Amino acid sequence: MTSHIIDADIKVKWPEGQSAYSPASAEELMLIAVDLLVKDLGNEAARSFVDQVFERYTHATSDAQAAY
Repeated sequence: MTSHIIDADIKVKWPEGQSAYSPASAEELMLIAVDLLVKDLGNEAARSFVDQVFERYTHATSDAQAAY
């Protein structure tokens, strides 16, 4: 696993107010992204989008695991 640093300051303005996020890891960044997708698109559309992302990497992951 590689080591990396995320330096992000995410500000989101909604009709109801605003939100600010400062993720420190890839996991936190992903949680924020999914949260924003669900708020913006709704559950089903966000799930569909995330499924598309996972589908894109399914073959690459399978190939890498087969090499071990």
